[in-house]
Amino acid sequence: MRAVALTQYLPISHPESLLDMELPRPAQPSGHDLLVRIEAIAVNPVDFKIRAPKDTVEANPKILGWDAAGVVEAVGEAVTLFQPGDKVYYAGDITRQGSNAEYQLVDERIVGPMPTTLDYSAAAALPLTAITAWEALFERLRLDRHGRDAGKTLLIVGGAGGVGSIAIQLAKLAGLKVIATASRPESRAWCQTLGADHVVRHGSELLDAVRAEGFAQVDYIFCTSDTDAYFDTLAELVAPQGGIVSIVEAGKPHDIEKLKAKSAFFAWEMMFTRSLFQTADMVEQHRLLVEVARLIDSGTLKTTLGEKLGSINAANLRRAHALLEEGKVIGKLVLTGF
Repeated sequence: MRAVALTQYLPISHPESLLDMELPRPAQPSGHDLLVRIEAIAVNPVDFKIRAPKDTVEANPKILGWDAAGVVEAVGEAVTLFQPGDKVYYAGDITRQGSNAEYQLVDERIVGPMPTTLDYSAAAALPLTAITAWEALFERLRLDRHGRDAGKTLLIVGGAGGVGSIAIQLAKLAGLKVIATASRPESRAWCQTLGADHVVRHGSELLDAVRAEGFAQVDYIFCTSDTDAYFDTLAELVAPQGGIVSIVEAGKPHDIEKLKAKSAFFAWEMMFTRSLFQTADMVEQHRLLVEVARLIDSGTLKTTLGEKLGSINAANLRRAHALLEEGKVIGKLVLTGF
């Protein structure tokens, strides 16, 4: 099968950082696995973080990619949720080969039926960011998605990125007042289109920008960008008995005592946790993706596809990684077909 893979971890400017390869097609699925024929993929920061330069050399080519839409080709003997021919979308499992290939094995319990109103490109833009935003808001921050927290304030740091784009929509469906951060005119407009009530500048101006909008504090904060740079500001902004969730790893220690007087909490969200640890509730990601598909098909949510970069090949994936590393992508980058 055709695939894009790596054996060395190199800067994205290096022509061998990602390579077009011909690799063996995955074996017949067993257990809860599906064999999926990939039709479209999306690219996320996790891709370039894993590909980042280091001394490791892979004995066997490593396939990246954790967002896909495609068709079920075959199923394992324990599969109950899907059958061959079903259109599916999913983010996959960080411990296994990724979706930058013609075929992939993936556990049915972290796969959803593709929204019927979307094509493969628009569907591939959704899974990783939808799972991340959903889990961060409704499981880590424990917000009620049916409106019992309506009127509370939520600050989303990085509103125009892939995760921020779906988080704005989900938070508005839950009745929250959303303050999103964005700095460029086009990213500010994107956040407003998705429903943000206020859009403020991030960076060193964040604290003053939020307060200039009339918010001395906010009930909840979702950090999708640079935990190290923002932790102290977020600790100052979060309201008593509020909460902060982040999806970006910290590169240095932070003083969590700053949250003690407020009885505020800090939580991490990593959407790979369930598959990484094979948790007893893995199937919750399937259920989540079923509900996201329903909301898409009802017109309540919309895809966050930002730009199509052409077919799935090494050159286009190197371009996608480079754009993400620059930190100025709006929505999701998608590649379709080989």
